[in-house]
Amino acid sequence: MKSLIAAVAFGLVGSTALAQMSPVGLWKTIDDETKKEKALVRVTEAGGVVSGKIEKLLAADAKPDALCDKCEDDRKGKPIVGMEVIRNVKKDGDVWAGGTILDSAKGKVYKVKMTPADGGKKLEVRGYVGAPMFGRTQTWQRVE
Repeated sequence: MKSLIAAVAFGLVGSTALAQMSPVGLWKTIDDETKKEKALVRVTEAGGVVSGKIEKLLAADAKPDALCDKCEDDRKGKPIVGMEVIRNVKKDGDVWAGGTILDSAKGKVYKVKMTPADGGKKLEVRGYVGAPMFGRTQTWQRVE
């Protein structure tokens, strides 16, 4: 009986650790240039496709009803809070890639690569144009 309980407990701990090595969850974005907190982004997965929406703006000067005036696609003029900023990302080995990420402050859309780090406590989010070496990386912190 003790070995059955130990096996179940180990299985639960192991599955929790694996879940943490996924981008799915709530993340605090940290601006790579200013090092300031910018937003909370909820990353979800459906049918093997990952997407992410802004839940809350954190910057002191952020307006909660701000619109994406600089966006050039279907998000133009829409509220930033609730906006889908990560689209069509899929697991590719140890990373999630193949989709896009929106920089709502600039209205620009970039290719994205997301890599869990520090046991799933952090998420390295790289937005780039062309090859991944031509871009910027932000390190997001897991909130939940």
